[in-house]
Amino acid sequence: MKAPIFLVLATLFWSGNFVVGQAAVASMTPLELTFWRWTLAAVPLLLLAHFFEKPDWRAVLRRWPALLLLSVLGMSAYTLLLYGALGYTSAMNASLITAANPALIVVMAIVLLGEKTTRLGWLGIGLGLLGVLLVLTRGELHRVFSLSINTGELMMIGAIVIWGLYTIIGRRLDVPATAATALQVVIATVTLAPFALAMHVQFPDTPAEGWSLAYIALFPSLGAFLFWNLALKTTPSGTAGNYLNLMVVFTAIITVALGTPLTLAQMAGGLMVIGGVLLTGIKGRPRPAPPATFWAAPGRGR
Repeated sequence: MKAPIFLVLATLFWSGNFVVGQAAVASMTPLELTFWRWTLAAVPLLLLAHFFEKPDWRAVLRRWPALLLLSVLGMSAYTLLLYGALGYTSAMNASLITAANPALIVVMAIVLLGEKTTRLGWLGIGLGLLGVLLVLTRGELHRVFSLSINTGELMMIGAIVIWGLYTIIGRRLDVPATAATALQVVIATVTLAPFALAMHVQFPDTPAEGWSLAYIALFPSLGAFLFWNLALKTTPSGTAGNYLNLMVVFTAIITVALGTPLTLAQMAGGLMVIGGVLLTGIKGRPRPAPPATFWAAPGRGR
């Protein structure tokens, strides 16, 4: 019974990151937010991993090349793009684009790993793509052909592509989840430090910046990862993944509560994205795989 509560809390905390992050980028740079977020979260995450998972740290550290790559992708590049995007687009639009990530990961797994999906899966991918386009064009789909799309939304597309790569690579990492996350955060702190020094990054000096950073470090960075990993001990990853759809709902509720109305295009696009993700998760008989070629070796993706 605790697992569903943990999953709801994790998605609620991650949803708040969109809204608080958008407010924070008004006075802080994406680099400042990213660097201080992971710097403040590094030691607590290491302690959580040590006491909850009790990993063999020597065995974990032997996977440092993969952890370094994952840190650069998921902790640094994705987070920088996310906060950069929030300087140009709304938290609601950012969350709607992020909601298409599960469908995008399916497409990337098909292309990169030779995995297969069902006809319903392809329908879900198409529906999710159409929903994202509806949000990006604000209901005017003809804008796609003129490439008249907000810079922030283009950055969010880049962010979810990077997160897709992060997810696919991370699937093959046989390291306890919280320990892997903690070490990636430590690596991000170390690798971002030279850039932070070069850009004269300073600790927030106003109450608003301090509270924003405190929320980001405590809830999306610590609380969400803790609750998510605790839930995964008793919940299949596919079932847990469906809870990520709540991020759109929670972001919409927070946005409306703060006085920003939703547009019809956002509501319609959000429903299409969520529907598309649910369709991609339906199990069925996959289409037969094509004969193996030089780019799709037999057995790849198992």
